[in-house]
Amino acid sequence: MSESVFADRIVQNLLDTDFYKLTMMQAVLHNYPNAEVEWEFRCRNAEDLTPYLAEIRYQIERLAELSVTPDQLAWLEKIPFVKPDFIRFLSLFRFNLRYVHTSVEDGQLCVRLRGPWLHVILYEVPLLAIISEVRNRYVHREVVIEQVRERLYSKLDWLRGEASEAELAGFQVADFGTRRRFSYRVQEEMVNVLKHDFPGRFVGTSNVHLARELDVRPLGTMAHEWLMAHQQLGPRLIDSQNAALDCWVREYRGLLGIALTDCITMDAFLNDFDLFFAKLFDGLRHDSGDPLQWAEKAIAHYEKLGIDPLSKTLVFSDGLNLEKALGLYRALHQRINVSFGIGTNLTCDIPGVKPLNIVIKMTACNGQPVAKISDSPGKTQCRDENFVAYLKHVFRV
Repeated sequence: MSESVFADRIVQNLLDTDFYKLTMMQAVLHNYPNAEVEWEFRCRNAEDLTPYLAEIRYQIERLAELSVTPDQLAWLEKIPFVKPDFIRFLSLFRFNLRYVHTSVEDGQLCVRLRGPWLHVILYEVPLLAIISEVRNRYVHREVVIEQVRERLYSKLDWLRGEASEAELAGFQVADFGTRRRFSYRVQEEMVNVLKHDFPGRFVGTSNVHLARELDVRPLGTMAHEWLMAHQQLGPRLIDSQNAALDCWVREYRGLLGIALTDCITMDAFLNDFDLFFAKLFDGLRHDSGDPLQWAEKAIAHYEKLGIDPLSKTLVFSDGLNLEKALGLYRALHQRINVSFGIGTNLTCDIPGVKPLNIVIKMTACNGQPVAKISDSPGKTQCRDENFVAYLKHVFRV
């Protein structure tokens, strides 16, 4: 009998999320425990998700049943930068349903989060995973795990045939696919296969639960929300990126040293990424715009500061597949260290399935608008066009 790709529960537990949500949550606990935020859901490919609203609401209600178990807490305690007070906080944490609001507006599914940053920060990834899997349960219920396995092994066979042994020895790939996964079982199967059979170097997963269950490394540092929130957390707007990076440095003292560059634009980021930050952070993450142009800017910036690019790492995570990642590796690996986080192309690449292009982004902090501009047209997200214009003016982009 064929094995289903759907488990009883969509979100397995509180650790069934991206690692950077926990690293940011700890920093919020220590630095901004009273910050209030707002988030909004957006489906970029305009698919009608309203028929699934009742099931989505039911699955959101099930989130309130989740807690972190003593065994999970003991596992987290072994991570050097996870502090005892954060472990205690997590042991008490529960999803509070009053902070999430679902409805239909203008014929589209509407999901909004509003509440303390510390208490809504963990909602984003499970909500996206729920919306994606609920839709797939209705639209693609015929999919079986054998199809997933076959598709993944065909990619691994391609990679074995395409790349040399020397290239495979340095080709680092991680799973970044929780938020838009086809289903939990698909991601679980995929990480397990990559752990045992990836011909290059499989370096880990962003999914904390799967990292623990399958004994691989949990990966992640910061997301756009960290930089966006600082636009309204006290410093002058022009100093917001500096403040975000400085707070991160004080929290993690050189650990978790991959910085995200495209909250405003790469050029605006590099203006703030001075010698102090460039020496202290291990590298940078690309999430929008032309990856080779971005890499050239990063390499030139390090060289201008007198830093050997081969002492730093560039992480690529924008819409990758193995073919794109291998091309970037070949173009760059002799000049700077590179690593690749692949998401949807691993966890939702099934013949006949069009993955949802869905996001939940922060729109306000402490009652004031925040924005992401990015290096790609169409990725800008903000309710307030005047604030976007002001942000562009301040950062001269």
